[in-house]
Amino acid sequence: MKDLNALMQQAQAMQEKLQQAQAKMAETTAEGTSGGGLVTITLKGAGEITAVRIDDSLMAPGEGEILSDLIVAAHADAKRRLDAINGELMREAAGPMAGMNIPGMPKLF
Repeated sequence: MKDLNALMQQAQAMQEKLQQAQAKMAETTAEGTSGGGLVTITLKGAGEITAVRIDDSLMAPGEGEILSDLIVAAHADAKRRLDAINGELMREAAGPMAGMNIPGMPKLF
């Protein structure tokens, strides 16, 4: 019975760490760029776009298709970076249980 209580305490502590990590993830931001810095997109949390910066040189007539491609590329770069940061936060929160599939718990990284 003593072991079960210890296990329950560990599970509760891990759940609290995961909740803290999720709160940090909601506030985490990442920037992605494309075109050598001509387009920059900032993402927050699970991928909400909070800022888009476009160099004035891309505002010329006929640059629409290039601009579209650069926005997509900058978003992909920002999302990759944000996912890496969030993944690390979750791995830190999961500690030694990272990678385990525990029934009733979210999949841990």
